[in-house]
Amino acid sequence: HVQLVESGGGSVQAGGSLRLSCVASRDISTTYCMGWFRQPPGSEREGVATIDSDGSTTYADSVKGRFAISRDNANNTLWLEMSSLKEDDSATYYCAAETSSPLLTALLALGIPSPGAFTNWGQGTQVTVS
Repeated sequence: HVQLVESGGGSVQAGGSLRLSCVASRDISTTYCMGWFRQPPGSEREGVATIDSDGSTTYADSVKGRFAISRDNANNTLWLEMSSLKEDDSATYYCAAETSSPLLTALLALGIPSPGAFTNWGQGTQVTVS
């Protein structure tokens, strides 16, 4: 089990940028796939971006070219750089981690897995774009 703590959310005008961070309680460098998910009010949680232990990434079509996921394994930190923000990006953003596995790698090859594929979650950070 790994504990995750997100930060960096806030309110921003459309077209602006934000940088989210997620700090893990243990070494994530070689064994964990990490991801960002978001949940708008009244909607289901959806995948935003993932980064596997080998550095390979996947993005939701809605954020491609605007968001960038990265990880700093030395500091057990996951980042999400968000730019050209739109009102539709408003949501609670969650950091997630799951032990890398052949099954998860296969799912990632098809796109961002459903939230059910991840068992470790942060408490969320709110992003509001107006």
